[in-house]
Amino acid sequence: MNTEVWELMSYVVTVIGLPLAIAVFLFEQQKERENEEEEVYQLLSDNYQDFLKVALENPDLRLFSKDATPSLSDEQAERQLIIFSMLMSLFERAYLLLYEDKMSPKQARRWNSWEDYIQDWCANEDFCTYLPRLLKGEDPGFVRYVKAQAAKATEL
Repeated sequence: MNTEVWELMSYVVTVIGLPLAIAVFLFEQQKERENEEEEVYQLLSDNYQDFLKVALENPDLRLFSKDATPSLSDEQAERQLIIFSMLMSLFERAYLLLYEDKMSPKQARRWNSWEDYIQDWCANEDFCTYLPRLLKGEDPGFVRYVKAQAAKATEL
């Protein structure tokens, strides 16, 4: 091989190979980022399922009732507060990890399921009773978001 062939091959690599390698690298990075986002979503969903199991283990608290639970004992009220605190912590984690002002359609689909959960719980009178206490010390953006969802729930 003479120098002209080597020079031609170097041009081919520069013009075709290098851009192709960059494109493959960027594609793989995007794919990896999507996989990480999916994994985060799945872990949060698993945590919500664990929360639901805790809620089901406490039927006396009537956590899934939209109406206020009458005459709870001190011990029941404390358990209810602890369970709602667990839920609020999970909601904040989901907000911090999944919510963005500008989301792709896939990100928005993931977030919408959490928004549905938050809206459903904001329609629960017992949950709303504890809301000021539960939101104390939380992320300011998250606090604004939950308060807006609670306001929507009271309008309905």
